[in-house]
Amino acid sequence: MNSRRTKSVFAAVSALAVLALGATACASGDSASTGSGSQNASAANPGGGEKIKVVASTDVWGSVVTAVGGDKVEVTSIIHDPSADPHSYETTASDAIAAKNAKLTLSNGGGYDDFFSKLADQATGAQKLVAVDIAATGNENEHVWYSLPGVEKIADQVAAKLGEIQPASKDAFTANATAFKGKTQELLKKVSGLGASGAKVVATEPVAHYLLDSAKVTDATPPAFAEAVEAEQDVPAAALNEVKQLISGKQVKALINNAQTTTPVTQQVVGDAKNAGIAVIDVTETLPQGVTDYIAWMTKEVDALAGALK
Repeated sequence: MNSRRTKSVFAAVSALAVLALGATACASGDSASTGSGSQNASAANPGGGEKIKVVASTDVWGSVVTAVGGDKVEVTSIIHDPSADPHSYETTASDAIAAKNAKLTLSNGGGYDDFFSKLADQATGAQKLVAVDIAATGNENEHVWYSLPGVEKIADQVAAKLGEIQPASKDAFTANATAFKGKTQELLKKVSGLGASGAKVVATEPVAHYLLDSAKVTDATPPAFAEAVEAEQDVPAAALNEVKQLISGKQVKALINNAQTTTPVTQQVVGDAKNAGIAVIDVTETLPQGVTDYIAWMTKEVDALAGALK
């Protein structure tokens, strides 16, 4: 999905700010306040001391912060529901309180989570990181959490900023980021060259673009098809027919399906793929239900892709 589908969600920002200011006095001094749209991680600190309060726009980035910060951070992920759409999310008073108390914020950027920009403005004393800017992929695709090299850069920046906030723990943050990057490197080695045989796939949306790029797998999806699905517009008949022919003719090894964007057209091509015996690999924009670890999530995605391309 992209910024063209972003909805205006800040008509009541002023009222929200008032709610946030009024409720701050009731917020705990040791933990960020969370609401129905937020998820709080690492609430306890076994080592004692004050935790660094961090607010991330989605649980994907929240999980990266948790991997780097360990038990020294308290992370609030605003979007943590697999069915939620960051493009149309409406912030709550609890979100505003969490942002106001944050020492570090991490958003995706690139038009993906525009709701977070004004929310981050309330974190007046916080360090602010934007994943798209850090990853610097040189591509307009905003789904940078599927760029393993990009995520490594983000982990390094998170470690650096946390170290500035809590200098006594700087070495621990650096070590955690190094360990995290060791795991992403293992994934990169595993995914590299999966498409060496010239394998092709089609996708309902270019969510996993960077992962396919790392695998050197050709995405044969007609641009008109992907653009129409992303923009929530009618897919041109010619583009749909081309996708259906690629599937029915078994010219592709897999269909990469964004499980969080379901339309009659995507349901149709998923059904076609299953009927043709073509692997369907579901990808998501937030952590799947029951998953809290970025590495575990990416490992599952890489394994699914490797299995489909055998």
